Amino acid sequence: MFLALEIQDFVIVERLRLEFGEGFGVFTGETGAGKSILVDALLLVLGARADAGVVRTGCDRADVVAEFDISRLPHVAALLADLDLTGDDDLCLLRRVVEAGGRSRAYVNGRPATATQLREIGEHLVDIHGQHEHQSLMRAPEQRRLLDDFAGAAEAAARVAAAHRAWRVAVEAQTEAATRSATAADERDRLEWQAGELRQLGLGADEWQILQADHRRLAHAAALIEGAEMSLEALSEGDAAALSVVGAAASRLRQLAAHDPGLGDVLAALEPAEIQLKEAAYALRHYRQRLDLDPARLREVESRLDAVVSLARKHRIPPEALPARLADLEAQLARLEATTDPAALARAVATARAEFDVRAAELTRLRRRGAATLGAEVTASMQVLAMAGGRFEVGLVPLAEPSSAGGEQIEFRMAGHEGGVLAPVARTASGGELARLSLAIQTVTRRVAPVPTLVFDEVDAGIGGGVAEIVGQMLRALGQGRQTLCITHLPQVAAAADHHWRVAKRSTQGRTMSTVESLDAPGRIGEVARMLGGVRITEATLAHAAEMLATHADGRVRR
Repeated sequence: MFLALEIQDFVIVERLRLEFGEGFGVFTGETGAGKSILVDALLLVLGARADAGVVRTGCDRADVVAEFDISRLPHVAALLADLDLTGDDDLCLLRRVVEAGGRSRAYVNGRPATATQLREIGEHLVDIHGQHEHQSLMRAPEQRRLLDDFAGAAEAAARVAAAHRAWRVAVEAQTEAATRSATAADERDRLEWQAGELRQLGLGADEWQILQADHRRLAHAAALIEGAEMSLEALSEGDAAALSVVGAAASRLRQLAAHDPGLGDVLAALEPAEIQLKEAAYALRHYRQRLDLDPARLREVESRLDAVVSLARKHRIPPEALPARLADLEAQLARLEATTDPAALARAVATARAEFDVRAAELTRLRRRGAATLGAEVTASMQVLAMAGGRFEVGLVPLAEPSSAGGEQIEFRMAGHEGGVLAPVARTASGGELARLSLAIQTVTRRVAPVPTLVFDEVDAGIGGGVAEIVGQMLRALGQGRQTLCITHLPQVAAAADHHWRVAKRSTQGRTMSTVESLDAPGRIGEVARMLGGVRITEATLAHAAEMLATHADGRVRR
């Protein structure tokens, strides 16, 4: 939601801060008071082209800041994270500074950014209707997204995009294989030769460690045998063997313990030692029985170690990495085989294209159904918006070559009056017609449209009376689900608002400045009366204004 707009030294605005709430709000004022300046400031902070002419006369720079609550916009938070422009939790601050010399700077959450990034973020936050240079209704991608959301086809569109990516990957693999077929055979031979050497060696996963252990044991077999025999002599087989001495001592102490229980602690320490000596002697005897001098086995192990080290040196890797190297070479061979088999590549392309065609056909079906409903409902709304006899149509134009968005281009078309020829809205609609068409579309699609804030300018151009009252009701209905702001000169529209600001001009020391005032209930009566009665405001005019406001009092969104 749009929380606040701060403006400093912008055109004829010296310093201004506006705070916004939920619901429907209007800006009113005399012609030339500067109402559209607020929209221009918002356009600037949303990434529009900067111009030194927006800097107030005599000032060094213009500064505009817009504050948004994004607590219910996780996709915006994700976008900020992707751009490394995150700020405080649930808030997004956009800022644009324009210097008198024409240079401009952009900031997002206090960090330097580009105007392009402001536009990218702003498109998810505010949709401005009535100004051709910043209107989603004019952009083909937005027309497509709006139709897909309305038709419940967003997931189908995502599946089409994924299928298109898979198809293009398959086509690129086929093309790449065709261009490198001459070098593929040489690459295959090289990989096969390297893998063949490793297969012939046949080094097991843990064999290198086992070979090293075997070599150490065989190379030192004589010393191991001599040490084992000497240790057995000292432990259990010699005349003064440790086990005999400890056993005799333990036996004598057991006899003496019968006369003095105080020897029990000594026995408790000595008996485990006797047991451990017996276990050590048993283990050492078993080890000695397995030891043998085996020069032939030693030569065999040394030869195997030499072969492993030699091949590892050739591949410039540690010996223990040779099995992994073989697995990698075989994986490369498998990939090369898969990417150089013309028949397999052609089958992959055909399969991917068939999947894309199925997904695209499903998307087209959903779009056609949604387009018919959207066209009929918007056309019905146009009849009460000073476009009687007008028509709206969503065209699906087949593409010669399908894209990631499907097999057709989406085109919004309209005829503004009875007998008019349907044509793309970007070429046919006037500013007022386009704004009212936008209002009709937003009203029809308000349940699915993702942008949380709508701003309407010139929405009431060329209308009045009952049509103006209908426009006010439609804007108020929009405000119940999405924050809606409107610049208007019609009292019927102003009376329907939940919030009301009056824009005025004043002259100070020869300088003209624009001011904005938030109106309370009496102030609103006075402003609506001015809009009704012009220069001379009578009691009857005030009563009429109060009556108009009272008709919308129930259920109004409050600050």
